[in-house]
Amino acid sequence: MSVPAASEVPGPPEPPDGKLRRNLGFRDLVVYGLLFIAPMAPVGIFGTLDAKSHGAVALVYIVATIAMAFTAFSYAQMVRVAPRAGSVYAYARVGLGKGPGFIAGWMAMLDYLLIPAVAYLFSGIAMNSLVPDVSRWVWTALAVVITTLLNLWGVRAAARVGFAVLALEIVVLVIFIVSAIVVLATDGAQRGWLSPLTGDGTQGAFALSAVLGAVSVAVLSYLGFDAIATFAEEVTGGSAKVARAVLFCLVLTGVLFVAQTYLAALLEPATSAQMAADPAKQGSAFYDTVDASVGSWLHDLVAVSKAIGAAFAALAGQAAAGRLVFAMARDRRLPKVLSRTDSGVPRAALLVAAVITLVAAVWAARRDDGLDQLTSVVDIGALTAFTLLHASVVGWFVVRRAGGPVSWWRHLLVPVIGAAIAVAVIVEASGTAQVVGAIWLVVGLVVLVAQRGRAADTA
Repeated sequence: MSVPAASEVPGPPEPPDGKLRRNLGFRDLVVYGLLFIAPMAPVGIFGTLDAKSHGAVALVYIVATIAMAFTAFSYAQMVRVAPRAGSVYAYARVGLGKGPGFIAGWMAMLDYLLIPAVAYLFSGIAMNSLVPDVSRWVWTALAVVITTLLNLWGVRAAARVGFAVLALEIVVLVIFIVSAIVVLATDGAQRGWLSPLTGDGTQGAFALSAVLGAVSVAVLSYLGFDAIATFAEEVTGGSAKVARAVLFCLVLTGVLFVAQTYLAALLEPATSAQMAADPAKQGSAFYDTVDASVGSWLHDLVAVSKAIGAAFAALAGQAAAGRLVFAMARDRRLPKVLSRTDSGVPRAALLVAAVITLVAAVWAARRDDGLDQLTSVVDIGALTAFTLLHASVVGWFVVRRAGGPVSWWRHLLVPVIGAAIAVAVIVEASGTAQVVGAIWLVVGLVVLVAQRGRAADTA
């Protein structure tokens, strides 16, 4: 009996055009979620949060995790209703209608297209700090090219490489935690042991408003757990696996964020008042704290981990953005050519997302205020989409009663509280972010009206 050559062994059937290949498991989803969020996401904004919260930076992440839990729970409800690529775009379409669905996808695009740009910029800045002879925009562009090639290769291949990068990030985080505990045990804390939860008292008494203001910035650290839902058409085993991955990633990252910011705050030699008085030091506060308390070797290790980790966080974000563009194009809400797939990979949508991200990231990398400009607007798109997500849960389960028996706490109380939190954080966001978000929303409404006009003319 002859054995067929390897080239003759049939592989898995190619999915038809417009369909995505199902080859992701629970671990792959968790890897993508953790990559997008990044286990050490607070590193870049630790100083800003410390100044804004009056030193209660660990409490900020506790509140932010609880706030995001309401959103994660609503995602878990709707991914079972509409297990499709597109995430909140697909959920709002079934829960609220095609018009609100388009607006949800449009606002989510503002988040999905710009968050990778922020991550690429973080990578460029970190690499430039290690190799200053190469401009940070060059490092930024190089990170975009490398990760885009991985995404075009396929979601499974990118997940394999991403798992190795994620393992590196977790190892570095463990090294930091162990080193911090050793320093605290031998030398003691620079601040009071409860100060990361109650504030350091250098800017007055504890102020809840200061903590909530910092939460509006800390939300940036979590954006990405929701991107797991965009892979709903590529997972094996059903939508329940996607829901579990969303909730698992949020809980795990919440614990990691609280732990590392609590330890860093105890080691921080400057007070929150000094940090607030000198904004220029806020961006490097985490690195400076590690350098002063542990040593330059850990500073460099964290910088390398941040450079690589941020690039692969952008990889996961770019993959999610491509699938959102793909889903909207498939429903003819964006040019139809963007819904084409090649061997189950939405390469056209990925390339468009990559080009937009590249332009935004390089533009920001060449400006001194580029990071501020980008981070000031990314939250608005996501939070607006989150609000429509919560409304979709109410619309599907309570108003339409299309999901079987109504659970008043799961289908009404949780989404209403989640929407209220999202709106409250939007109100606390910067004026620049609110203006950009409003302009993007108006443009989306104009596009929606134009599409309806064309549909009416052809009817």
